[in-house]
Amino acid sequence: MSVAGAAVLLALGNPAAVFAQEGAAPGVRTAIDPVETPEPRDGEDDGFPVVAEDILPVDQSDGPREIAFEANELRYDQATDTVTAAGNVLLRSGDQSVRADAVTWNRMTGEIVATGTIRLLDENGNQLFTDRIVLTDELEAGAMQNLLLAFRQGGRLAAQQATRDANGDIELTRAAYSSCAVVDADGCDKSPSWRVTAERVYYDEDTSEIRFRGAYLELFGARILPLPGLTISADGRASSGFFIPDIGLTASNGIEISDSYYWRLANNRDLTLSGYVYTEAAPMVSAQYRQLTEKGAFQVTGYATYGSRIPLNSTMRTSENDFRGYLFTNGRFQLDENWTAQGSIRLASDRTFLRRYDISREDRLRSVVELARQDENSYVSIAGWGTQALLVSTDQGQVPLALPLIDARYRLEEPVFGGNVELQANTLAITRLEGQDTQRAFARARWDMRRITAWGQEVTLTGLVRGDVYHSDDNSLTRIASYRGEDGWQARGVATAAIDVKWPFIGEFLGGSQILTPRVQLVATPSIRNLDIPNEDARAIDLEDSNLFALNRFPGYDRVEDGVRVTYGIDWQANFPGWRLHTTIGQSYRLNDAFDLFPDGTGLTEQFSDFVGRTEVRYRDYLKFTHRYRLDKDNFTVRRNEIDATVGSDRTYVEVGYLQLNRDIDFRLEDLQDREEIRLAGRVAFARHWSVFGSAVVNLTDRNEDPTLLADGFEPLRTRLGIAYADDCLEFGFTWRRDYIQLADAQSGSSFRIYFNLRNLGFN
Repeated sequence: MSVAGAAVLLALGNPAAVFAQEGAAPGVRTAIDPVETPEPRDGEDDGFPVVAEDILPVDQSDGPREIAFEANELRYDQATDTVTAAGNVLLRSGDQSVRADAVTWNRMTGEIVATGTIRLLDENGNQLFTDRIVLTDELEAGAMQNLLLAFRQGGRLAAQQATRDANGDIELTRAAYSSCAVVDADGCDKSPSWRVTAERVYYDEDTSEIRFRGAYLELFGARILPLPGLTISADGRASSGFFIPDIGLTASNGIEISDSYYWRLANNRDLTLSGYVYTEAAPMVSAQYRQLTEKGAFQVTGYATYGSRIPLNSTMRTSENDFRGYLFTNGRFQLDENWTAQGSIRLASDRTFLRRYDISREDRLRSVVELARQDENSYVSIAGWGTQALLVSTDQGQVPLALPLIDARYRLEEPVFGGNVELQANTLAITRLEGQDTQRAFARARWDMRRITAWGQEVTLTGLVRGDVYHSDDNSLTRIASYRGEDGWQARGVATAAIDVKWPFIGEFLGGSQILTPRVQLVATPSIRNLDIPNEDARAIDLEDSNLFALNRFPGYDRVEDGVRVTYGIDWQANFPGWRLHTTIGQSYRLNDAFDLFPDGTGLTEQFSDFVGRTEVRYRDYLKFTHRYRLDKDNFTVRRNEIDATVGSDRTYVEVGYLQLNRDIDFRLEDLQDREEIRLAGRVAFARHWSVFGSAVVNLTDRNEDPTLLADGFEPLRTRLGIAYADDCLEFGFTWRRDYIQLADAQSGSSFRIYFNLRNLGFN
């Protein structure tokens, strides 16, 4: 029920009942039954009976609603036949209440007037503030002046005058609406940064919609834009209407103007239709449909245009007109307590469409569908994966389609020889239109037992056995020989045993605590026919701190590290007021020296591996620093150097990211190419609500690291600068972006964009 409804029910639901006691004493706190007046309880003063809700429950099943009230004074004027409750008047009914300085009922005219500082609260949490409200005893009409409606969802509607009809609808005169707060964090009054003013405003009780007539948008007190036919929802739900247009300027498309219409089809369904007009490109349209069902939710988004394009690898800049578009759909459904279905499908008409229209800058699109079941001890997944190559040189015919990919795992409820046992079965089929096809199946059992010794060491014993079956054909179409494997059927067995020992030492440090943990791991795996097996999922191998102690340091299943090795390292953590430090470093040693499974430069090709480590430093929420590295074991050359740092608060900060992969790997191994890159970003806040921000990505890779590069050591990829204003209800800004990479019809150059957002406001 609206605030106006609360006023009717609370203040005036049954005036005869409210003022039945004409001669009540000052300081009245009472609740009056429509039929009889309850007597005070034993031991209580007649002038101060018990609190209203302790006496009478509110019964709305039939008859008039019972109203409880409190007041400092209750008077009856026989000459005018008027009943007046004065001084901190409080009326209650259920979850609704009204407070006023005074309430007067003229029994001759039937007019009821509440005056003073009035606050009405309805059962939905909406509030009405006014200084005078007039209603008839028939409740058919009401009048208010100098009122403020504060909706629970944050919007506020103020007016000089208002009337309410018998249906509960309110008409307001000379009104203003805003979702901005009217007081700051210190409780001081403040002017809203934006508001909508109108000569007439209509509030619909049933739909909770606010309709404006003669509306204008004001920013910081200045009238800037007429808003004909504006309608918004007072309860916070979305309503159909136009969005605020976006304006931009891009190197590829020229001036861009776009706008969207939001169509609320039902409480669980909506549709957004958008149009885009360009000075240097054909118009484009898009649509997004979203739906929430009993089992889950899904959305479908599509873009479409008919215009010119230049093929990505074209030697001549000759454009051709064709349909261009993009489809993206995803969803997730909880079929029952254990089963879920989810998926994401992404398809583009050509390789440069998304980049040209600034929809996405990804170099490939991945699609996946999955049906999964999970309970306390088991997991089953049936999935399919597909990839569309975009800004990469790979032919689409060489891109794999993984369908089906089935993975099932089961953990035995009872321990076996004191350890936990997990069983796994996995199968995968990879198909290429113009390349190698591979099918695989394996079954695995893993046993883990963890114990804490009397000296405090944490000891973990692991045993693993696995059997694999592979089939592949057209292996010669795979360019890199080490990835191909042998044609036809291949099989192998894998057995691994490992022992892992950690020994933490805890002590004090600079007024805080520290933990020093040496760690040693021994892993043994008999020789395996690795190179006879196709390598589809274990290509991007690199020694890192994250896989130093892994049983298999390859990322997938197609390659298994065999032989006997010892891995050792040390981990140190320190915590003291405001600070947290964490660093780890380690290396491994392989007993045999003949090992050609790893490519040169991965840090694993010799008996002693390279050193790898990670250091993390954090000071409260102001400083976050992470450094990951790999050092050459022979000369301590930095082979991997990765830094991520953030300094500052949420409003003013600097972010730095740096990556250098100096692995000296054959540049033809595209999964392991060397790279050097720096990323910078920052924001500086000023004048309370304003900020300037910027970011840059620069490729520092030189031709020694990648001979295919045209640039040599310094190639800006993208820079961005902007200025923005943001408060609790308004956000707008201006951004400039420079793209340095030109690909077909996705031009390099500068782009400009203006954005403007008002919270809880739409066009209709």
